[in-house]
Amino acid sequence: MRGSRKTPYEQQCLGGDPDALVETHAPLVKRIAYHLSARLPPSVMVDDLIQAGMLGLLDAARQYDPSQGASFETYATIRVRGAMLDELRRNDWAPKSVHRKARELADAIHRIEARTGRDARDQEVADELGISLEEYHQILHDASNCRIFNFEEIGLNDEALGDLLRDRSAGPVENLQWEQLRRHLTEAVASLPERERLIVSLYYDGDFNLREVGAMLGVSESRISQLLSQAHLRLRARLQDHLGAFRDHMG
Repeated sequence: MRGSRKTPYEQQCLGGDPDALVETHAPLVKRIAYHLSARLPPSVMVDDLIQAGMLGLLDAARQYDPSQGASFETYATIRVRGAMLDELRRNDWAPKSVHRKARELADAIHRIEARTGRDARDQEVADELGISLEEYHQILHDASNCRIFNFEEIGLNDEALGDLLRDRSAGPVENLQWEQLRRHLTEAVASLPERERLIVSLYYDGDFNLREVGAMLGVSESRISQLLSQAHLRLRARLQDHLGAFRDHMG
């Protein structure tokens, strides 16, 4: 049990009762858990995410300081999602080789586009890595199952990507670094091949799911997932320098 000392948020909200604070925001945990589970393999149990998220919410209630500017919901969302992702990493649901190969693809795309000054083609990337086109597509397929971690190392997940692309203000916690990253991301998306740019726009800005995007474009859901993963890798390749600077600043 903690001592009698309360955080600023506990002193100001819900009569200083952290249990009431957690209970009030419990629906937030479930919403985040189901949002994440929709992008994870079926083997990941949503109840495990909720359990981890509740611990993150409790920690948020104890640590929140309103003088920092962010609303409690904004702060709690970051802590809850972080707790869920930590749980996923501990369970190692996606093999490390998948992440490694995805990084190698992004690096290959970066090298090709730096040399040629244009979009890297599938066969070029496969040749750069010394693999067949079929192997390249398989890596894209595998990467689609761990897409949620493509930018997680800097706290930039699917939801954050969508918010940045829609140019939504982050409120009092908005700062110059996020604004610069949003601008670079917007420019990188605009530079994507037309089909990938359309998919990214429909998925993030239009809030359509993969099946709906596939129906619009007349291709399978799995193909849309593959193309979205390819767009993510291309974005990661084009944002490498900016992401590194952002990560160093936030670290």
